[in-house]
This record gives sequence, structure tokens and C-alpha cells, in this order.
Amino acid sequence: MSYKWAIGCILFGFAFVQAETIRVCDSCMYTSIKDAVLMAKAYDTVLVEQGIYKEINIRIDKPLTLKGLDLPIIDGEDKGEIITIVSDDVHLSGFLIRNVGTSYTTDYAAVRVIKSKNFVIENLQLEQLFFGIYLEKSDHGKVINNKIKGDAVEEFNSGNGIHLWYSNHVEVLNNRIEKVRDGIYLEFSDNILIRNNESLNNVRYGLHFMFSNEDSYEKNLFENNGAGVAVMFSKNIRMTDNTFRNNWGPTSYGLLLKEIYDAEIKNNRFIRNTIAINIEGSNRIQYSLNDFINNGWALKVKGACYTNTFEQNNFLSNSFDISYNSNLNDNKFEGNYWSNYSGYDLDKDGIGDVPYRPVKLFSYIVNRTPETIILLRSLFMDMINFSERVSPVFTPDNLIDARPQMKQI
Repeated sequence: MSYKWAIGCILFGFAFVQAETIRVCDSCMYTSIKDAVLMAKAYDTVLVEQGIYKEINIRIDKPLTLKGLDLPIIDGEDKGEIITIVSDDVHLSGFLIRNVGTSYTTDYAAVRVIKSKNFVIENLQLEQLFFGIYLEKSDHGKVINNKIKGDAVEEFNSGNGIHLWYSNHVEVLNNRIEKVRDGIYLEFSDNILIRNNESLNNVRYGLHFMFSNEDSYEKNLFENNGAGVAVMFSKNIRMTDNTFRNNWGPTSYGLLLKEIYDAEIKNNRFIRNTIAINIEGSNRIQYSLNDFINNGWALKVKGACYTNTFEQNNFLSNSFDISYNSNLNDNKFEGNYWSNYSGYDLDKDGIGDVPYRPVKLFSYIVNRTPETIILLRSLFMDMINFSERVSPVFTPDNLIDARPQMKQI
């Protein structure tokens, strides 16, 4: 095994030493990016100087570095896909790519990576696009520091900013995606790290993933999307230090969890969303140190949610802290701060002496008859909420926080 490894290293080193740099410009030997890539040898570098290159179907089928100098423009003139990578060890950077073709039968992308490994796609600006960066059965790569801006208005004729399908061990870092269908989309993609991205003003979701496990998303901003983030049919997900803000609409939320298991949701900020977290069929999830601020509903818990734990979260000035559609509860609420708590702390230990019941009867009524929301601030609703707290009938009698915090965490 060591002999084969040594031979491989020697061959790789020889190829690297033999690598050349090919320049593309109006006065160069090559004036076409496609021609330069076609003539390049494995591990060569193709440097493209500033200018406008009207090209599509640039196919990279060998290890190669394709780099733009001073942000040259590749204009697809709405005719089709622009760059397709079908080789391992490709590094693409430094271009403005625009006018990707739109089709109802083919998912044209500014950059597509197919069955490749060890790729890096960075420092691109993508505009007037259908799909932006599309990874298809490609592993161990990085998508870094790209700016993707579409002009999507409706779902049916728009694509996603960064799309992963059957791709594993990929890092998606420091990108800004806006005005596409879904900012970032994952399907059947495991061990993905999504960090420090901004996903804004998208038609459907800021981040959407399904059937994808062992993924982590950290320190991202999801703002003013049709809905913030949807996580479905996945397990072992880690969601930390993200901000979900201003995701408003009749069916909107900051975070949707459906059929999620064994996840951690920690240190996130949910600010001014219609529903901060909408939970359905999700079990064994730890929610801790999150801030829920000025949302319509902080938590909307639907059926089949068991053995979840909510500890040390801040619930601040939400219209409803928790909505529950069942009178049974198998989840734990303990040690949270509730701005609507009106109890006292006689022994001064920082913990309220009276347990807090966060589910209001009115939230139960609104779930069944949404039109009653117009009575939100009425004296009558205050009275029936008080009566339900004293003697629970419609809300779970064991859904209480026995240790409510007196000060914000």
C-alpha cells in the first residue's frame, strides 16, 4: 500500500510541475474561455482577463484552475447552462456570471458540479439566473464567499441559489443569496456545514432541506423570506447561533421542523416572525438559550412531538408564547424566562415561586377559528385565559414551567 501511495505522490508531483498557465483576453492566443479550457492539460491554470465573454456550455473535464482577473463577465445570453464541472480537483473563482437560461424541463445553472470531488467554488457573483450553484452527487467540496442575486417572483419559474442533491461533506460558507426560490436547498445530502451565510428576500425558503442527516448550520441570517428555514425528514441536525428575522406571512415561520429527530437548537434568535418555530412530528430535540422576540407565535407545537426539552430560553413580548393542539404533553419546559410571567420570588433565588402556564386558552381557540384573532387584546380573552390557568380543561394541565426565571437569560 505504501509503495502505491508513493508512486501516486510522484505522479501527482510530476503533473503539478508540468502545469502551465493559459491566459484568455481579446489580444491573447485564446479569446474564448471554452477553447482555453478545452486545450488546457490536467492541473493547468486558465486565467481570464477582464472583459465580457458571451459563452455557454463551458465543460471542465480535467483537474483545473479557472480564475477570473478583475471580475470578467461570462454572459449566457439566456441560452442555457454556463459552466459544467465533471472532474475532481477543480477550482473556480473570480467571475461575474449572468443571464443563465430558463427552462421548464431542464434545471440550467450558472455552475453545475456532477460526480466530482475536491472542488472549490468561490468569489463568484451570479446574476439573472435560474439555478445558481448546483451540486449533483458531488462530495468533499467548498462553496465560499459567493454573491447570488436572482430576480425570482414566483416559485414555478425560478430556481435555487445553492442546490445540493446527493452531495456529502460539503462546506457552504460566507455566501449571500437573495431573490431566488430557495436560498440554499439540500436533498439527500449528509455532513454538510452551512455557516455565516445571508439568505434574504427569497420567494419560498431561506434554507430548505429534506432527507439530509448529520448536518450543521451556524451563524446564518435568514430574513424576509417567504418562510425562513424548513427542515424535514432528517436527523442529528445542529442549529446554532442563527438569526431568523422578519419572515412574515399567513403561512410563514422562522423555522419549520417536520419529522426531525435528535437535534440541537441552541443560541438562535427569532425576531418578528409570524411563527418563530412550527413543530410537527419531531422528537428528542434540545431547545436551549434561544431568544424569541416579538413573534406572533414563539412555538406552535402540532401533533406527535415527544420527549423534547425547552430549557433556558427567553420568551419576550410574543403574542403567544406557545400554541398546543393537544391536551396531552410529553415535553419538558424548565428554567425559561417568560416576559408574560406575573409571579413572584419571595426567597430571592431568581426562580419564580409560582409555576408558569405558557399555553393560553385563546391560542387554542385561534387554532380552531383563526378569525378570532381580532379579539387578541380584549378583556373577554383575558378573562377566559385566566380561568383556564386556574383550572385547565382544553390545554395540557402538565405543560408548565415549574422553575420560571425572574430575569432574562
